[in-house]
Amino acid sequence: MASIVIAVAIYLGITGFDYYTTPLSERFYHPQHEWLKPSGKFGQGLGVVGTFIIFFGVFIYILHKRYNILGKRIRLKYLLEFHIFLCSLGPVLIVYHTAFKFGGIVAIAFWSMIAVVLSGVLGRYIYLQIPRTIEGRALSMQEVKNSQIDIQEELRTNYGLKDVDLNIFAEFTDGDSSTGSSLRRVRKFLKQHSIQSKEQRTIVRMVKKERTLLRRIRRLERMKRLFRYWHVAHMPFAIIMLVIVVIHVIIAFTFGYRWIF
Repeated sequence: MASIVIAVAIYLGITGFDYYTTPLSERFYHPQHEWLKPSGKFGQGLGVVGTFIIFFGVFIYILHKRYNILGKRIRLKYLLEFHIFLCSLGPVLIVYHTAFKFGGIVAIAFWSMIAVVLSGVLGRYIYLQIPRTIEGRALSMQEVKNSQIDIQEELRTNYGLKDVDLNIFAEFTDGDSSTGSSLRRVRKFLKQHSIQSKEQRTIVRMVKKERTLLRRIRRLERMKRLFRYWHVAHMPFAIIMLVIVVIHVIIAFTFGYRWIF
């Protein structure tokens, strides 16, 4: 879907390149002025469609996330992608609606919109780092921890290893590559204790899985914390943008502009 946004941006840029690169003082005399100016048929249409797309993308996502209005017909992670698509395409249309004229209250809305888009890109990255179910629901810390096994108990019970020998596995599974034991040391240790090759492979898979789970737990803690901070930045900018857009529309109607698209 990103390719669609890029394609639309390029198409609109090529179509109105000559007009958009004309100095503001000379645009009135440009043959495309009546068509591409913010109050022109095409320019106004871009603003109307862009605004509708953003509002729809925002509210359909919020309503489904909070009230599950679409039921199980669509997974939240797919709706998030749709939300990102609409809220990337809408700002592109609005930028061309302004004909790159940013001033007054519109400038506040524009930069708020840019902040929302950029923070949305960051938010998507953070979102993808949080372990989730197949439906897209974030896993709780307890759900991730329930996937763990007591690896030391497994090695002690099934392979007869002593407590003093288990430190090497604890060092490896702690997930800290700077101080942890290398996989090579783990394999060397298993060979020294005359553990059969098949069992060695089973143990290696087990400790690698445990290391991965520990990393996921740490990442979950870190990313959930970041996600809370991200909301503090993303939501206010989004609210500012939406409020100013509504004010902009009211002012436009007050000054006699009507929907001609």
